[in-house]
Amino acid sequence: MDRAAEMHMFVRAVDRGSFSSAARDLDLTPSAVSKQIRRLEDRLGVRLFNRTTRRVSLTEVGHAYYERCARIIQEIEEAEEAVTALNENPRGTLRVAATVAFGRVEVLPRIQDFLERYPELNIEFELTDRQVDLIEEGIDVAIQWREQMDDPSLIARRLCVNRRIICASPHYIEQHGAPATPEELLSHNCLTLYEVSQFNDWAFEDPVQGYRTLHVGGNFRANTADALYEAALAGVGLARLSTWLVMPAIRRGDLVPVLPQYPHERSAYFVLYPHRRHLSRKVRAFVDFLVEVFTPVPPWEREGIEFTEAEWRERIERG
Repeated sequence: MDRAAEMHMFVRAVDRGSFSSAARDLDLTPSAVSKQIRRLEDRLGVRLFNRTTRRVSLTEVGHAYYERCARIIQEIEEAEEAVTALNENPRGTLRVAATVAFGRVEVLPRIQDFLERYPELNIEFELTDRQVDLIEEGIDVAIQWREQMDDPSLIARRLCVNRRIICASPHYIEQHGAPATPEELLSHNCLTLYEVSQFNDWAFEDPVQGYRTLHVGGNFRANTADALYEAALAGVGLARLSTWLVMPAIRRGDLVPVLPQYPHERSAYFVLYPHRRHLSRKVRAFVDFLVEVFTPVPPWEREGIEFTEAEWRERIERG
């Protein structure tokens, strides 16, 4: 293996945080990566990593070597990018992770439009409501709620406001009644996520009591908002879900808004990607596509899925 390839493997192992993650990116086995790193250390006569049974970490010398190597690798990539940018379309495999309901309802139906624009791209698409580690898992782009974002090193671009309302089935309301105040939710069966704890902090604001947050709970938890939606339809309990997801069911009468005078508008959907000064063409193309689709006005508002202001006032007066 030449020195440039050694540097590339070393930088990839550091960036991904483990030999196994680097191996997946490079289509090698973890043992092959480990063996090449040891050969690099032997050639340099230094130890670059501290190794334990559970993790690897850079030594002081490893940090210094990484800084130099990372700059060299970046300059090589930018040089190649500059040469090919004018006549090469995005190509390769783009790994995308998206929240389950939003990905299923709003993103996947538009993927074909994206692929038609960039036929040399392949997409690996994961639907998940857990907090993903883009670097560790080798994900190029993630679409997540604000509550899922916990890595300040990532670039985050807002796509749209994620307005949520509380709702329940008519059967649940008949059996248990509708709460008249936010505090009454604490005696109701509220459906929650176990993947993202902040999702279960329901915020409310009014002129009398101001802003407050209630941590709700009940006898049903799930790992996706999609599951909470289905459970709400089945009459299990109250769920706070995105309006673009529940509005068709509300219009059909399958769900009933609860406390509609307290819409939650402090969340949003973001597209996230690892920080790089020179963004790859495939990531830039997908980010630009998402921005085109979801900003400045998201599709469900353009398509009239949301209630009008008059309809909301009527619901509030009735509720």
